[in-house]
Amino acid sequence: MKILVTGGLGFIGSHTVVELQKEGYEVIVVDNLLNTSLNVLDGIQNITGIVPAFEKLDLREKDKVQDFFKRHADISGVIHFAASKAVGESVENPLLYYENNINALVYVLQELQKKPEANFIFSSSCTVYGQAEKMPITENAPVQQPISPYGNTKKIGEEIITDVTKVSNINAILLRYFNPIGSHPSAEIGELPIGVPQNLVPFITQTGFGLRKELAVYGDDYPTPDGTAVRDYIHVVDLAKAHVIALQRLLNKKNTEKVETFNLGTGTGSSVLEVIHTFEKVSGKKLPYKIVGRREGDITSAYANTDKANDVLGWKAQSTLEQAMASAWKWEQKIRS
Repeated sequence: MKILVTGGLGFIGSHTVVELQKEGYEVIVVDNLLNTSLNVLDGIQNITGIVPAFEKLDLREKDKVQDFFKRHADISGVIHFAASKAVGESVENPLLYYENNINALVYVLQELQKKPEANFIFSSSCTVYGQAEKMPITENAPVQQPISPYGNTKKIGEEIITDVTKVSNINAILLRYFNPIGSHPSAEIGELPIGVPQNLVPFITQTGFGLRKELAVYGDDYPTPDGTAVRDYIHVVDLAKAHVIALQRLLNKKNTEKVETFNLGTGTGSSVLEVIHTFEKVSGKKLPYKIVGRREGDITSAYANTDKANDVLGWKAQSTLEQAMASAWKWEQKIRS
């Protein structure tokens, strides 16, 4: 079976390509290379022995998307990662995010709608829950008005997919990630932020390596055990495996609704200071950090109730925070050597 992975050279996309190839799927990757590098193909090949088919394609170009699907009429499923994902940048440049994240999604769905049958996995986010009232967060928690344009594109994306499935032969699964971290244990692929990292873990590893002078911890006055914000950090390989299982659910027609939603996390919250101390433990390095004021838009706590993914998909996160941080550190050392 041929599976299209959009944004397949990105952080989560590349790890998912690896897991798909391990399961015997023929993978075709499209990516515009704006936030990644062609070298990722070499990493995928080094792990799996297979170079996935690749096309450089910007999904904002509707005519090129139409041409692609004409040439690849035999695609059995689509895993859609392609999107811009930096919260801060989305606040500064909202139109870029609406164009890239919404237009690309619409153009792909327009082509899938022409097929007699289509299976679609959407890369969504726990940002759609905002600051949920209850922890851990279940899939039934109310979707809030997001505080960033990035979060809003995920909410709107989910709504578009839900509307389209009502009037087409598209079946979809929305996967709401919590905080993906780490890298493949081989250190052949990992997170490659362009410029200053927007996410905590690459900032930690870059600081540990000496690329950054110190880490800023935004706020130590949250109502949490140590005062720092709490998140659910999931190893990217566990996350990638969930995409394969979700896709197989659709391919095997096991879904019970046209659109299904699953939270993907570990079910455990870890504070910023816990993540820092875990890094110090696995790396043997003391990390320089300073406490600064809270960032606008940051919420106190977000971690997943994973019962639905565990019970319905038969998937469960396997890796510990220590394992994830150790793999992130191994990757940082590899790319700087």
